[in-house]
Amino acid sequence: MFGALSKAVGSVCSRQGQAAVTGLGSVTGHQVRRAGHAENTNTFIREALAVLDLPPAMEKIVITPQREMTVELIINRDDGKPESFMGYRVQHDNARGPFKGGLRFHKDADLDDVRSLASLMSFKTALLDVPFGGAKGGITVDTKALSEHEIEKLTRKFVQEIKDIIGPFRDIPAPDVGTDGRVMAWIFDEYSKFEGYSPGVVTGKPTWLHGSHGRESATGRGTVFGIKNMLQAFGEGPPADKTFAIQGFGNVGAWAGRLLAEQGGIVKAVSDASGCVYDDGPSGIDVPKLLRHLHRGDDLSKYPHGQQLLRDEIFDVKCDVFVPAALGGVITDPVARKISCKYIVEAANGPTTPSADLILRDRGIPVLPDIYTNAGGVTVSFLEWVQNLQNFKWTTEQVNDQLKTRMDEAFQSMWDSSQEHGVPLRTGAFTVSLRRVVRATVNRGFN
Repeated sequence: MFGALSKAVGSVCSRQGQAAVTGLGSVTGHQVRRAGHAENTNTFIREALAVLDLPPAMEKIVITPQREMTVELIINRDDGKPESFMGYRVQHDNARGPFKGGLRFHKDADLDDVRSLASLMSFKTALLDVPFGGAKGGITVDTKALSEHEIEKLTRKFVQEIKDIIGPFRDIPAPDVGTDGRVMAWIFDEYSKFEGYSPGVVTGKPTWLHGSHGRESATGRGTVFGIKNMLQAFGEGPPADKTFAIQGFGNVGAWAGRLLAEQGGIVKAVSDASGCVYDDGPSGIDVPKLLRHLHRGDDLSKYPHGQQLLRDEIFDVKCDVFVPAALGGVITDPVARKISCKYIVEAANGPTTPSADLILRDRGIPVLPDIYTNAGGVTVSFLEWVQNLQNFKWTTEQVNDQLKTRMDEAFQSMWDSSQEHGVPLRTGAFTVSLRRVVRATVNRGFN
């Protein structure tokens, strides 16, 4: 069976011409609303599998995670009372290299959410052609309800529970929602207590503790590289004078907004959990001024300039490019029907449901998919890992140049596949990734 499968994969990897798009037509809005995050991701994977016409056996192989770990984490709170939290690590695929993926500390994190994100990581690393597989982790916790000391205790407890399945050549965590360089430093320290000095066990560390220059801005910077490539491919020119709305103004959204403004882009609206700021003036929002406001610890909803809107009113803002940069599942069917933009650029993981994606296709709104747009972070994480293995630090310019090169090359691969098969950019991205993952899986063998 697998001898024939290997021949089929070889054919897929060199095939030219058109392929029919199937797999999404039977998905209804009701089914999508009931489906979990992982099933949403699998829907997009199945669509790309149909384009490539791979043997049916391959679907289960590429969709099923290799390992899922759920752990109970009990810590004593600062008041002396014990409390239990649930932690997760899902290792999806390592055919192309060590498992790689972030850690999410969020009150809504669960196994299904982590499973979906782990799968996305496998195809994200493949699309950017970095030698990693895909994994993801998380803890179900509202970090705002914990002190810094409690978060540190919870992090170290998590490392104690998963230390046997992570490592510099096994599985390399990184920051995600609710985590940052400080948390990565705790992971590096706790793991090193058991395995010896191991800065390469985790990426996204502070630059003064074996982290990489350019890592903090990497996902936002990669988003901007992606926007420039997309606009150029569609004959729109550079970002200058284009209008943007950014839903989610955390690390990724803020860096994207800052860099777009520096390049002459007009940021008309930004939102976060507290609210939305809108400015329809010729220059849009003064992004540096807004960032200074936020860095003082003030909420977006208290920004005294522009117009304050309700958080979700950002979906009503007319713009050239809409950038979802928060959590997944925000572009649902109703949003897809009303959103008023020329392009959507997915800086968040999984922001668009499959049925909403179909609506956007019908409306002729191109979507730059998350497995490309959001890949700047894992790309610079790879560069940090390489620096750790070499015990050598690169300059910011070297890191940013490497990031640009990989984002440019990945866009061209995605664009070429999209044009070859006559499919949307998302499907083009998944076909490129699937070719690479399947080829590595088959050629490594199954025994």
